[in-house]
Amino acid sequence: MTKRRIVGLEGSFAIAEAVRMANVDVISAYPITPQTHIVERLAEMIADGELDAEFICVESEHSAMSACVGASAAGARVFTCSASQGLELMHEVLYIPSSMRLPIVAVAANRALSAPLSVWCDHSDVMAIRDIGWIQIFAENNQQAFDLTVCAYRIAEDKEVLFPAMVHMDGFYLSHVTEGVMLPDEEEVAQFIPDYEYPFVLDPDNPVSMGCYGPPFIYPEAKKAQEVDFEKTKPKIQEVWNEFGDTFGRSYSPVEEYQMEDASIALLTMGSSGETAMLAADEMRAEGREVGLVRLRLWRPFPFKEFREAVKDVELLVVLDRALSFGMGGPVCSEVKSALYEKRKELNIVGFIGGLGGRDIPIDGFKYMVNRAVERVKAAEWGEEMGPEMIGVRE
Repeated sequence: MTKRRIVGLEGSFAIAEAVRMANVDVISAYPITPQTHIVERLAEMIADGELDAEFICVESEHSAMSACVGASAAGARVFTCSASQGLELMHEVLYIPSSMRLPIVAVAANRALSAPLSVWCDHSDVMAIRDIGWIQIFAENNQQAFDLTVCAYRIAEDKEVLFPAMVHMDGFYLSHVTEGVMLPDEEEVAQFIPDYEYPFVLDPDNPVSMGCYGPPFIYPEAKKAQEVDFEKTKPKIQEVWNEFGDTFGRSYSPVEEYQMEDASIALLTMGSSGETAMLAADEMRAEGREVGLVRLRLWRPFPFKEFREAVKDVELLVVLDRALSFGMGGPVCSEVKSALYEKRKELNIVGFIGGLGGRDIPIDGFKYMVNRAVERVKAAEWGEEMGPEMIGVRE
């Protein structure tokens, strides 16, 4: 029987523990609220000899990701983290590791984008990087943040995958909140994550070129190959999550359900708001309304099959977006409608935008969304030209 213990950790420190147990070789990051505690704790671990790794101090997030690209190409196990404006400054370089098949692992402590300046959580930064070609996974609590970071290394470095992976954790809601986290024995993690051997490592004795110029006669084929391989990662992601469950007793799925067995109405969430939505679903069921909850764990590649299966029997889907796509509405709601268009044209999908800039969404907020969606559908008021409703806003 291996030794496991429950420790009170804020989300940032839970991430740092996962990175330490993954025995990374190189960390390059630039501090930005609310990600800073991750970087500080890892730097402290290296300084105190708890982690044998190189910490590359850089002047910006752009440089941080550039250093990670070089280190990963040289065969190192790499970690970085960022948030909000920092993630945007990093944006230019984020496309490179996914195109060059470098299995970097990153964590985003999600935070609103300026302006006005906000250090609080929403998913604006997530939605700005939807199309970078990284595997993207959402955590709801600190235990999941730890677990999914450990899994991210196993997934990304698998020779059948070799794509970078990013774990999203809500800034402040998780990064600065202390929760009980069950930490496994370090030997268990070492067995779960094998020693890293990058198959295409840069070697001065066998020089190769990476990321070369791609004229029109080859560029589309390169992108096609990337997309085909990216879609192929889905079975491997589930395989790793299943093995993690067998080893540590906590399993994950691309789409996770709560109270969905007989639900006629389903809420859809991503991130920490899912736990509040669970309580709302429980209260509404006690009041006689058959409400369930669907949580998107895997954001990219999008789990079309699993998502369609999860909502196949519901009559009304209520989607919470914690970001605003100006002129379009909610980006998650837009993607959900696209995913279901040919399969469930009769399904009513109503989108809401809430929690921008860290504004809280209480249990009553989720109950309002469900009740309001039902009213709109009955009145047949909802039309494309009306767009989504933003909740909790002073008019």
